Amino acid sequence: MKHQTLSLYDYHVWANQRIFEHLKELPQDIYQKEIQSVFSSISEVLAHIYTADTTWLSVMSGDGFDEITKLRNQLREKTKGKSIEEMVTMFFNLSERFKAFFDRQGNLDQAVFPEHPNFGRLETNLFELVQHVVNHGTYHRGNITAMLRQLGYPGIMTDYVVYLYAMKTKR
Repeated sequence: MKHQTLSLYDYHVWANQRIFEHLKELPQDIYQKEIQSVFSSISEVLAHIYTADTTWLSVMSGDGFDEITKLRNQLREKTKGKSIEEMVTMFFNLSERFKAFFDRQGNLDQAVFPEHPNFGRLETNLFELVQHVVNHGTYHRGNITAMLRQLGYPGIMTDYVVYLYAMKTKR
């Protein structure tokens, strides 16, 4: 049986792919269209998810706060103005980096101790950090659905149970 950490992360990748596939079916200008919402555009939401996911991979890898802060600033620049196709590639490459990281881990239940200058040291484990990554992505995919509806377009279901049904039919 697949480790729960890997299954949860696979759901996150699947849900992001569903969002991208759905966006590609809509008029091209929707992706970068300015909107009065939580984010200024759907492209900004996806750039935020990408930046956060990359940041958390660095945290899980044991990088320090200063290094991560520098990385976040670089990622904000790297994602600016990217097309949907470029973001799909970036998300795919990031998911490959996550999978390679998981493959290198001998114990996916291992304790990790990220430190933050304002919050201090956290004693947690890889599963809880992956759960945070997935939860964060789910929240912002919900933002995208709300933004699409605000623009007059339907969202796409990315609920975890939909993923479970989709995986069941692939077996």
